[in-house]
Amino acid sequence: MINNDTICALATAQGGALNVIRVSGSKAVEITASLFVPRNGKPLKERKTHTVIFGDVFDVRGELLDEVLLTLMRGPRSYTGEDTVEISCHASSYIARELLMNLIAKGARQAQPGEFTMRAFLNGKMDLSRAEAVADVIASGSRASHRLAMNQLKGGFSRELAQLHDKLLHLTTLMELELDFSEEDVDFADRTQLTALCVEIEKVIARLVDSFGIGNAMKNGIPVAIVGETNTGKSTLLNALLHEDRAIVSDISGTTRDTIEGVMNIGGTTFRFIDTAGIRVTTDIVEQMGIERTLDELSKCNIALWVVDPTMDKEKIETAAKRLLPLCSGKKLCIVVNKCDATDSLTLSQAMDYAVALVEEYADGVEYDKENICAISAKLGTNIDRLQDFLLTAAALPEISSDAVVVTNVRHYEALCLALADIQRVQQAMRDGFPGDLVSEDLRQCINHLSEIIGTVSSDSVLQNIFKNFCIGK
Repeated sequence: MINNDTICALATAQGGALNVIRVSGSKAVEITASLFVPRNGKPLKERKTHTVIFGDVFDVRGELLDEVLLTLMRGPRSYTGEDTVEISCHASSYIARELLMNLIAKGARQAQPGEFTMRAFLNGKMDLSRAEAVADVIASGSRASHRLAMNQLKGGFSRELAQLHDKLLHLTTLMELELDFSEEDVDFADRTQLTALCVEIEKVIARLVDSFGIGNAMKNGIPVAIVGETNTGKSTLLNALLHEDRAIVSDISGTTRDTIEGVMNIGGTTFRFIDTAGIRVTTDIVEQMGIERTLDELSKCNIALWVVDPTMDKEKIETAAKRLLPLCSGKKLCIVVNKCDATDSLTLSQAMDYAVALVEEYADGVEYDKENICAISAKLGTNIDRLQDFLLTAAALPEISSDAVVVTNVRHYEALCLALADIQRVQQAMRDGFPGDLVSEDLRQCINHLSEIIGTVSSDSVLQNIFKNFCIGK
C-alpha cells in the first residue's frame, strides 16, 4: 500500500515569520537538490541525515527565490519513514507558492490531506490510533484535551490495547488447543480459569468504553443547551457567555429558528453552548421545526440552562416548562432568571419561586437543587461570572493524569463497544456449555475489533475517511 510518489506541501499556517515546506518520498532529496544550492560544503545528495543546511533556492529558470534553511532527514529515520526534506523560507505567500510549483515541475506532487501521517502509518512509524492522535493534538483547545491527545500520541492507548490483545490471544490459544487435543483428554486450562480471564478482559474493555463520556466532553466540549420561552434573552445570554455577537438579538419573538453554537473555554474546561429556538405554541412551520430541533438538542446535552423572563405571563412559562423539563431527566439543570436589571426584587423573587415549583412538578429525575438558580442580566453581564461557576461545578470533570488512558475518538468507542459485546457473548457461551469452536469465533471477532483501532485490520476506505480530515501538510 506504500505510495512511491514524492509529495510536497506547505506545513505551516499563514501569519508567522516563516513558512516550512515539507517534501517526502523516494525522490525528495533529488528533486529538492535540483532547486537548492548550499552556501558551502557538499551538495545536498552527499549530506548525512539529520543535518541543517543554509543555502539558496532557485526556480526552474535559475532565478533566485529565497535564502533558506533546509533540514534533511533520510528514511527510515524520519516522520514518514521516507527520505524527507523540510525547507524553511520567509513567510511570503509568493515564495511558498513558487517553491511548491517548482517542486511539482521537477516531479513532486501536491500532498493530499493527512498524507504525510498516512505514510508514517503505512511505513510502520506509528499505529493508527497514534496517527489519529496527531490530528487531536493539533485541534486541542484546552489543557485537558491536549493532555489526552499527547498521551495517545505517546502510545498510552496503544499499550493498553496491546495488553488486551495479548490476553485475548492467550485465551484463544487455550481454547483452540483444547479443540486440537479434545480426544486426548488433555486440559490446558479449566473453565474456571478461562472464565476469570474473560471477566478480567471485560472489565478493562468496559472501563475504556465508560471513559468515552469524559473523553468526548474534554475533546469536543461539554454540550450546554440554552432553552426557554421565546424572547427571554437566550441569544443575548449566548453572546454574553461567548463575549461576542454570535446570535442575532431582537425584541421580535421567534427570532432564533435554528440552533446556533459557540465554544468557550471557562477555567480550563471547554463548553459548547447551543442557543435554541424559543418554546411556544405556533402555526409557523419553520419555527415549529426549530422548536423540534430545540427538543432534540436538549435530549443530547449534559447541562441545560433554562432561561426564564420574570415579567412573562405564568401561563407561557408553564407551557414551555411542560415541554422542556421532562427532557432534563438525568441532566444538570440551572434556572437562569434573566432581565434582573429591569425587574423589581419582588417580581424577581416570585419568578424564582415559581420556576423552582415547576421544576419540582415537571422535571422528574433532574440533577438539581434549589441553589442551582441564578438571577442575571444577560444584557449588562450581571452575574455571568456566577453562572460560569455553576457550569464548572456542573461539569465536574476529573483531573486527568499525564498517563491516563481515556477514549476520545468515536471510531475507537464504536469498536470497543463491539469488542465488549463479543467478550460478553464468550462468557455466556461458556456458561451455556457451547462447543469451543463457537466460543473461539467470538474471541477472534473481539480481537479483530480491537485490531481495527490500531490499524492491524483496516480497509482502504476506513483509512481514507480518517486521513481526509487532516490538514494538508500533515
